[in-house]
Amino acid sequence: MLSLAERSPRPSAQRLLADLVPPPQFATARFDTYRPDPAQPTQATALAELEDLAARTTAPRQGNGVLGKLFGAKKAENGKPLGAYLDGGFGVGKTHLLVALYKAVAATGADAAYGTFVEYTNLVGALGFRQAVDALTAKTLVCIDEFELDDPGDTVLMARLLRELADAGVALAATSNTLPDALGEGRFAADDFLREIQAVGSRFEILHVDGEDYRHRGMPQPPDPLSDEVVRRAAQAGGAGAALDEFPALASHLATVHPSRYGALLDDVSSVHWTGVRQLSEVSVALRTVVLVDRMYDRDLPLTASGIALDEMFTEKMLASGYRKKYRRAVSRLTAMAREGVEQVDAG
Repeated sequence: MLSLAERSPRPSAQRLLADLVPPPQFATARFDTYRPDPAQPTQATALAELEDLAARTTAPRQGNGVLGKLFGAKKAENGKPLGAYLDGGFGVGKTHLLVALYKAVAATGADAAYGTFVEYTNLVGALGFRQAVDALTAKTLVCIDEFELDDPGDTVLMARLLRELADAGVALAATSNTLPDALGEGRFAADDFLREIQAVGSRFEILHVDGEDYRHRGMPQPPDPLSDEVVRRAAQAGGAGAALDEFPALASHLATVHPSRYGALLDDVSSVHWTGVRQLSEVSVALRTVVLVDRMYDRDLPLTASGIALDEMFTEKMLASGYRKKYRRAVSRLTAMAREGVEQVDAG
C-alpha cells in the first residue's frame, strides 16, 4: 500500500512542461458536453464566446512563422482581443469551458498549454523566466486556470509573463473565482486582475459566468467522517494504487516537498485515504494542503477520511482571510472527492 508521506518526487523541468495539459478530471470536457443552465444566460454567452475564440485562435494569420504570428495577432477581428478571462464563482463550469477551449484548439494540430496559476509560477521557478517564456511562446494558446491575486510577487511575475506571451501573438485564456457572497459586487476578481496586468488587460474579453456550485447541488455538506477502521478497510480494498496516510504526518511531510512536485507525488495513485483529519491552525500548512487537494481533484481521486468533518479543516479565521477563496475551493473539492469515496465504500 502506498503512503504519500513516504514519497519525495523530483520531477524534471521537462516533466513540468509535459504536464501542462488538462487534468484527467476533465477528460470528457468539450464544448458540446457543456450544459448551460437556462436560468443563467451568462453560461451560454461564455460558451459561444469561447467557441468563437477557438475559431479565431486557429484561423490563418497574416504571414507565416514567428513574424506572421506576432503581427497577425496584433489586430483582433471585430475589435475582439485574442484572449478571454472567465470570472465567476466556484463550480459554475469555468474550468470545463477552459479545457474545452484547449481541446478545440489542440484538435486542429496547434500546440497549446494548460495549467493552473501555481503550475506556471512553479514552471518559471524551475526553468527561469526567460526559458519559460521561450517555451511558452512556441504555443498557439496558453490557458491559465485559477488565476490568483493573493501573492503580489507572483501576480507581477505572471503579469510580465502574460505581457510577453501576448506580445508574441500567443492567445491567452484564464479563469479566476469571485467569492460566492461577492458575486454581482463589481466583479472583484476581474477588476483586480485587469489592474494588475495593466497593458495585457486589453488582450482579454471579460466573461462573467453566473451560477451555483454544481458540486453542491443536492449535497451542500461533505459526508460524515468515517471511522479509522473503515478508512483502512477502504484503503486495503483499493489495491496497489491506494494511498493511506495519517493526516497530521502527511501535512507535516508536505513542507518537505515543493508544491510543483505535488502532482508527481500522486503518480500511480488511484485513491486517497486519510485517518485523523484535524483542523489546520497554520496558514502555511493550510495553503500546502490546498495545493495537494487541487492536484487530487485534478486526478479525480476518491477520498475517504476519518477525524473531523472536512468542512472544518480550515478555521473560521482562515475562511474570512485574504486566502478564503482557496480554502472554500478546497472544501468544495474535498466534498466532491469524499462523496465519491463514500459511494465506493457503500458499494463495497
